[in-house]
Amino acid sequence: MKQAIVTGAGGGLGFSICKSLSENNFSVAAVDLNLTDSEKTSDKLNNTKPYAADVRDEESIISLYEKIDNTPDLIVNNAGIARFGKLLDQKLSDFQDVVQTNLIGSFIVATEGAKRMVKEDKKGSIINITSVHSVNPGPGVGAYPITKSGLYSLTKLMALEWGEYGIRVNAIAPGFIDSGMSKPFFENPKVRKSRGKAVPLQRLGSADDIANTVLFLASEEASYINANEIVVDGGVIHSVLMHLPRD
Repeated sequence: MKQAIVTGAGGGLGFSICKSLSENNFSVAAVDLNLTDSEKTSDKLNNTKPYAADVRDEESIISLYEKIDNTPDLIVNNAGIARFGKLLDQKLSDFQDVVQTNLIGSFIVATEGAKRMVKEDKKGSIINITSVHSVNPGPGVGAYPITKSGLYSLTKLMALEWGEYGIRVNAIAPGFIDSGMSKPFFENPKVRKSRGKAVPLQRLGSADDIANTVLFLASEEASYINANEIVVDGGVIHSVLMHLPRD
């Protein structure tokens, strides 16, 4: 059984990723900032153990890897936060918190895992969860788009440097996903309807849409996919001309 590490495992998207992996020959380390949140996921799944760690803290992540018995075959950097508001209204501390968690946190988790993969000569896979905001940033979300575009650049750099060790690094950019941080937003029926109709496939995405993409990128069927960002958004980032009048 392969070993997977999933950060941000306590949320809706993290849970679905853990579930998909646990049902497909992975032993899963479900990691969240609070052990209680990790346990909410692990208690519902087989082959899954809960862990608490702060992705922003290098010592916390080193300690995490020491607690996990096996060198990871797969790392999914799913932990992320947002501080909503216009840039002119953003506090510096809010901006820094998002950068520290989404970008630096992903760097720490990936590099500590890659060191162990290299040492054990394990040809693993690392998947960073970015966002359509990394492609086309939307207003009112502070540092979030900057961290996600930065994470994709980091993904490509990791892939270039670690490819010689057989480590593949890719990113997944979710679109309008009815899960995680976006779920409260989509509880508004008007927002839900308007956002769903804006997508060429005429629906919001689900956490399973992302989890299935993680499973594919982690599989042998994706063994020659490296340094890429797969956008899972129903086509919405390419749909601007659909919403503009022709007359």
